[in-house]
Amino acid sequence: MNLDEYFSHDAVGLAELVASREVKPSELLELARRRADTVNPALNAIVARLDDVADERAGDPGLSGPLAGVPFLLKDLLQEYKGFPTSYGSRSLAGVVETEHSLYTQRLLDAGLVIFGKTNTSEFGLKPITEPTYWGPTRNPWNTAHSPGGSSGGSGAAVAAGIVPAAGANDGGGSIRIPASCNGLVGLKPSRGIMPYGPQGGEPLHGFVTQGVVSRSVRDSATLLDVLVGPDPRAAYRAMLPNQPFAEALSTPTGPLRIGFTAASTINPAPHPAALAAMHSAAELLTELGHNVTEATPPCDGAALGRDFLTVWFAEMQADVTRIKRRYGARDKDFEADTLAIAEFGRVSGVATLLLALEARNDHIRQLAQFHERFDLLLTPTVAGPPPVTGALGTPRGAQRLARVIRKARGGRLIALAGIMDDIVSENLGWVPYTPLANVTGRPAISVPLHWTADGLPIGVQFVGPLGSDSMLLRLAAQLERARPWAQRFPARAGG
Repeated sequence: MNLDEYFSHDAVGLAELVASREVKPSELLELARRRADTVNPALNAIVARLDDVADERAGDPGLSGPLAGVPFLLKDLLQEYKGFPTSYGSRSLAGVVETEHSLYTQRLLDAGLVIFGKTNTSEFGLKPITEPTYWGPTRNPWNTAHSPGGSSGGSGAAVAAGIVPAAGANDGGGSIRIPASCNGLVGLKPSRGIMPYGPQGGEPLHGFVTQGVVSRSVRDSATLLDVLVGPDPRAAYRAMLPNQPFAEALSTPTGPLRIGFTAASTINPAPHPAALAAMHSAAELLTELGHNVTEATPPCDGAALGRDFLTVWFAEMQADVTRIKRRYGARDKDFEADTLAIAEFGRVSGVATLLLALEARNDHIRQLAQFHERFDLLLTPTVAGPPPVTGALGTPRGAQRLARVIRKARGGRLIALAGIMDDIVSENLGWVPYTPLANVTGRPAISVPLHWTADGLPIGVQFVGPLGSDSMLLRLAAQLERARPWAQRFPARAGG
């Protein structure tokens, strides 16, 4: 097999070739590494290699599972691999070696995947871009002057560039869907509760975060979801799963769906024309496919939801920074200035503010549920504009220095007065006003790549479904994929 043949198959297709003995796992691993060696110096998508353990697995004659022999990459956040650090994109954790696999990683290994590296992420997954101080920025393979999004930007860039057909991702505010949009990929954030965590911890961020993947094909996303979901006897509760495997359900027609679309947002009242074009183009395609598509009002007040969302994030970062300092002896210099400023803001906000934000989540859930009584799905742009230029959403160096001074002075309330946190909030959520809704409400949402800008940059559209509608989202995505194929569209700048 050569690289062109490797590119032409998704993960399911590669696994079929391994099962029929047309190709060996070691050959696929060699091709993935060859591709990584060619493009990763320019992209900085992979930040750690697991070569020895990958060689051992690829050479194991007993390797088995539905995806046996397929090369795969983990995200370097919440996807722990025994014997290696999980840095979370931060210097503060770079030397902490994991003592056991995460449940996510173990299920991938049980499926026969050959994990050979870990991908870049923003520090603690805080930002919708992938530009950590510790590892450096990841570049978008469609145009290396631009960001691949985040926080799963390393995985998005690796898949888009053809290193692997799918890679690990997770989503606490859009971190699967944003890089899917920026890299021309499929990205499903599953319903809350169907993807168990452990053993390192329970549901991160009060259930806002869920594990998943970014992939080229819808069937890869569905197959990997089948591999990953399922009950865990050590979990706090058990979520209901569909009676039919997700991959099998792809062949079942959705029937005409009621789809309400909107790009209106109180966070960003003026999205980029490319985002509007992507949404309207999708609406036209859906209408051609027989769906009932209607312009709708947003189901929630985006600004209010955004404040509650960020309040929970800020409090979580204060807890994380405190825990890492106490457990591992990290110091302020081991964290980014933005992380410290956010943690300090979370500290001074107080417990009552956090509890009120968590309670307000019920209001957002009810409002979205009322929307879904009238519409099967909500359609929005995934992001409010094309992938930003690298560095465009980073905090200016002067503001970083000021943030450290304020942190040292324990003057958290001054952060808002000085405008530092206001700038961070408005700049980051201004570009991604649509994705936090699914995290706060626990609903599934998927980004599919139906649009490219005149400059050749991808920009996706997002569908948000009611709780438990993961299969419906995947079936609709498969229908759109058949109508407007994207899996064999590779970025020329990445040598595709």
